Amino acid sequence: MPAGATPLDPDESAGLLPGHIATREQLDEWEAENILEGQRWAASAAKRRDILEDAFLRELHRRMFGRTWKWAGAYRATEKNLGVAPARIAEEVRQLLENTRAQIAAKVAPIDEIAARLHHRLVWIHPFANGNGRHARALTDLLLAANGAEPFTWGRGELEHAGEARERYLAALRAADARDFSLLLAFVRSAG
Repeated sequence: MPAGATPLDPDESAGLLPGHIATREQLDEWEAENILEGQRWAASAAKRRDILEDAFLRELHRRMFGRTWKWAGAYRATEKNLGVAPARIAEEVRQLLENTRAQIAAKVAPIDEIAARLHHRLVWIHPFANGNGRHARALTDLLLAANGAEPFTWGRGELEHAGEARERYLAALRAADARDFSLLLAFVRSAG
């Protein structure tokens, strides 16, 4: 498991749907196909739905991971070493979506900054048992597209496996945890 990945508890691991998966590599391949399906759905659905609604956020996760995990699209019910307590997830997500909508309407910052802050906060809340980073990046890119901006480059590196790009991404998120968004804003538009 790469550094910064959220471990699954036994109940969550029991939620794996495909019975043929025996290795992490097989899981990664299966999830990648499922994620692409979810992103295709999102590209179409975002044209007719408000992406800053709780129902859309959960449906996006379900579409990205629903062929992989039984609990896809459902907020996590277990404590993790990061993220808010499960009982606070729905309220934290609601506030984040409302705040983002208000920031866009008031044009309080450039859309890149609003989007990067949405991404950071959603990862920080950690609403799902797994897939939070991939889900948050997909939602962030949808927000950018809905506001006429290009998707982030996300460092043009592999963020799911250990490596230099993942280390820079995690360092940028940690800096944002301390309210320094400069590394994250540089990373999301970097070419590597």
